[in-house]
Amino acid sequence: MTSRRQFLRSGVGLAAASGLSPSLLRAQEPGHRPDRPEGVRVLNPRARVPLSFIIDDSTCLVNLAHFCIPQFAEVFPDDYPQPWRELPREIPDSFVRSFGEWCHDHGVKGKYSIVPFPACVGWVDREMPGWSRRELRESLDLVRTLMLPDWDIHPEMITHTWVINTKTGRPHAERTEDYMENWGWSAGRSVDELADYLGYALRLLKNAGLPCEGVTTPGGFGTRALPELSRATLESVRDVFGAEIPHYFRHLYTDDRSVAPRVEYASGLDGDDPRCVVSIIGCTGDWFGGWDGLTPGSVDQFITEDLQGGRLPEVIAREEPAILVCHWPGIYYNGEELGFSIFKEVVARLEAGYDNLLWMKNSEIARYWAARELTSIGASADRVSFLAPYACPAFTVAVDGPREGAPAVDRGSGGPEPLREVRDRLRLEPGTWCRSDDGVTACFDLPKGASAISWSAGG
Repeated sequence: MTSRRQFLRSGVGLAAASGLSPSLLRAQEPGHRPDRPEGVRVLNPRARVPLSFIIDDSTCLVNLAHFCIPQFAEVFPDDYPQPWRELPREIPDSFVRSFGEWCHDHGVKGKYSIVPFPACVGWVDREMPGWSRRELRESLDLVRTLMLPDWDIHPEMITHTWVINTKTGRPHAERTEDYMENWGWSAGRSVDELADYLGYALRLLKNAGLPCEGVTTPGGFGTRALPELSRATLESVRDVFGAEIPHYFRHLYTDDRSVAPRVEYASGLDGDDPRCVVSIIGCTGDWFGGWDGLTPGSVDQFITEDLQGGRLPEVIAREEPAILVCHWPGIYYNGEELGFSIFKEVVARLEAGYDNLLWMKNSEIARYWAARELTSIGASADRVSFLAPYACPAFTVAVDGPREGAPAVDRGSGGPEPLREVRDRLRLEPGTWCRSDDGVTACFDLPKGASAISWSAGG
């Protein structure tokens, strides 16, 4: 399978892979942005660097590597020599439980795909041939109870292999790359066509009782229709789930490009129905166990033993979200759990090397970046005002210059609420502030609409 990293490793490479010029590949529009005063900066939440873990190719029970490889090989017979019959057909729920519990104990959050019709094996909202209805029901219950609190659930399109006719629910008869989700089908599709396809996938997960605020694209899906993909995500996720801030995972970069989320197609910020969509960007390759569970990775590619080298220290030093990317078969690694072991060591090294990191779900990062970029801010000598299209927990701002007294948050009702002073930024949490050499930093839960931070000399 052409990996996401291969598609995105460089702007030139991406253009060549898609047949488009780099300028067209950047065609998603940011939309409206409010003016910002000098001397007020929105920082990362709690002045920490967000972390997140993206898990692709996961679903209920089915090991996608086992079932995808022969379908990919039907179109590209020379590219998929893996011994797929030797791979387990199932990734058991016992592993999901041990993984989910370990991650919860370590505060790990991220995105977990549920492919709704995995490799055309069966439907997560109906039947999964090869497993009983009880086993499917229990697998879904495990996702709802264990994974949902810490993980966003995404459809990774419908099958991750053959394109489905959304009118019949059956794969198209043509067996070429133009009718595979990972390759050519999405090229040149309109917003309406892509929104219909995404909406079909989202409704399957809704039928299964799994809420979604975003989608993941498999392989090269959407690479040659990036503006349409962005707008289709906005339309379909709002339509099916009513999500306030839809997001999608399409890109990852392992070079020197920014991996900060991109807030796209922002509009209606002053009205009752603000709109935007956020592109979540990964910063690593799958250096765990590969998409097929046959490609061993290395901890040192993420962070070296001396805690100085590897990809993650580079991104953390830039204070951009460090979003790791893996594939579920590689985490399980055919029962050897090699990818999981690598991830555990990555987390251990991060815990040893940093005290300023914050695990977040993709949707939490998307919300923060939408509020960060789209909130209107005004400033005077004793007041900083906010007009926010979206509420946002742990909104953190640095205000330059000396201020008399302690700050308080005014949400428009109930009077100002004093913030509690803490010693430094590492102790920030909602409802606190700290002093710095060049001003003050405040952290509070930003409400939708108007609010302000004010200073009173007698405070």
